[in-house]
Amino acid sequence: MPSSHSKREEEEDIAPEEDDSNRDEANAKTSNFYDVYGPQAKAGVEFKTPEASSTLNFEEVQQLVTWVLADGFMPSWVFVKNKPLIPKVVMLYVPGLDAALYLSQHRLFKGLEKCCGKPRPVLALRYMSHENQTIDALLTSKLKRKREESDPARTKSNPENQHDDPSPGELLKDLPFPITFYTLTTKQLEDNNYVLNQPGFLSTLPAPSGSSPNEMLALDCEMCITEEGFELTRATLVTIKGEVILDKLVKPTNAIKDYNTRYSGITPEMLDGVTTSLKDIQEDFLKQVYKETVLVGHSLENDLLALKISHNLVIDTAVLYQHPGPRSYKAALRVLAKRYLKREIQQSGNGHDSTEDARAAMELALLKIRHGPDFGTGPSVFRKKLLKVLSDNGKTTSIIDDVAIVKRYASESSHAFPVASDEEALSKAVKEARNEKVHFVWTQFSELHRFLKNQAEDAEKLNARLAQMISMLTCHKKSGDKKGIRWSLTSELKEILICLDTRIRSLYAALPTNAMLIICTGHGDIATVDRLNKMLSEPVETTMCRDSIVKVLAELKAQAEVALCFVGVK
Repeated sequence: MPSSHSKREEEEDIAPEEDDSNRDEANAKTSNFYDVYGPQAKAGVEFKTPEASSTLNFEEVQQLVTWVLADGFMPSWVFVKNKPLIPKVVMLYVPGLDAALYLSQHRLFKGLEKCCGKPRPVLALRYMSHENQTIDALLTSKLKRKREESDPARTKSNPENQHDDPSPGELLKDLPFPITFYTLTTKQLEDNNYVLNQPGFLSTLPAPSGSSPNEMLALDCEMCITEEGFELTRATLVTIKGEVILDKLVKPTNAIKDYNTRYSGITPEMLDGVTTSLKDIQEDFLKQVYKETVLVGHSLENDLLALKISHNLVIDTAVLYQHPGPRSYKAALRVLAKRYLKREIQQSGNGHDSTEDARAAMELALLKIRHGPDFGTGPSVFRKKLLKVLSDNGKTTSIIDDVAIVKRYASESSHAFPVASDEEALSKAVKEARNEKVHFVWTQFSELHRFLKNQAEDAEKLNARLAQMISMLTCHKKSGDKKGIRWSLTSELKEILICLDTRIRSLYAALPTNAMLIICTGHGDIATVDRLNKMLSEPVETTMCRDSIVKVLAELKAQAEVALCFVGVK
């Protein structure tokens, strides 16, 4: 696990002499570089003139970090002068500050301009499947897989190839990313029609104090067709090792019209004499699956719907293994099992077997968890945490962010600092910037992003802003102005931008000489883009013309996809 900040602070208080010796060692090392480059030598960066058709992406931004601190490739978009003199890289993520907002309010960013000069535009990811996708691009490295590792599915992935009997703890040991890296985000749950906190549904509960809840279980259900639609007829839960801990037939509440035997495997004879009700199976299920349990399955929204249970900690193999076609397409479980498990399932001719399907889903999830998120996307490339890459190159790293981000991206040797506000993030980042033992610091200032999100969720504010943007587009069209929508600066937004610039100044001031500061802004106002998409896809009452909303959406989307990258050396 990443080391905690409290432990670090305690060590610093009781071991000042050790800090002095390390400082002397660091100074001696820097001195050696100065002997080579000269006593007046300075590190620096210069943006190269981009080609007309070239665009910078987040992977190339990250490449700058691995070039300076590890054994990465030299980036083509920037020149680093006297690279060995750079003792530290600090990367700051500022979501929400797209190029349009920055350019319209650049007078408020005097500190940012002084620290890092003019930015380079970055093409943000076109489709945001989850909130952390930009951070994924910045904090995970794509590496080439060695030839002997090119097909892990043929080796340790298959239970048939494992002659020992590892414990669940051993199965989940030394993972490239934590299990929660693969669970669906709130947006993914919503996009895939998971029902959460709805009337008539039971929610999983926190595990009792002192208990050891199941960390990970796989679920599969079978359904028949009744007068009311699909209803549950069988529910199965299996463990990480494929052991069945729940497998019961269920009597539907309503009269059965079709046993759906071709798919469910359920026959009239099987349900003859069954008295287990939906309420009974819910009680059994909730004794095994707690709020903390990661639930695995294939298109699990259907199984949970049949159970009428809400659970938001889900690994869905239909989403995990993305179909190469349009995003709405999902690969069938039997196809994935044949391809990655080298096993035929659902071939009996008597319908599906929920135990077989649950085990297959669990094994598919474990493949991704053991081998990394790029397993199954190609034999030559895999992803690794950036902080682990730096650690493998002898660099000490610190990550300062929301607790979920820290858990997701910290390496085992990282100094981890969960924070809840930009002020707290700044305080920790300043301390780590001054810590000569630390070579890389990641942090995020998210106040602007939260402001934009809250503004999009406030119907009154959204409608007022939407009316203003429609008016602006109409005026620009009549006048021939092609600059598009410009930001209207409210007093609240102005204060947030001024505070952002002040925090950047403070962080830069704490950097040692020759330290590099990289500021990446990510997407712009995607919260409003998402909200407008919902307005167009759902029957929402509005007096505004649909065509006008479509035009505003297109303009906002285009603006939100142009991020910025600032780079400066102190």
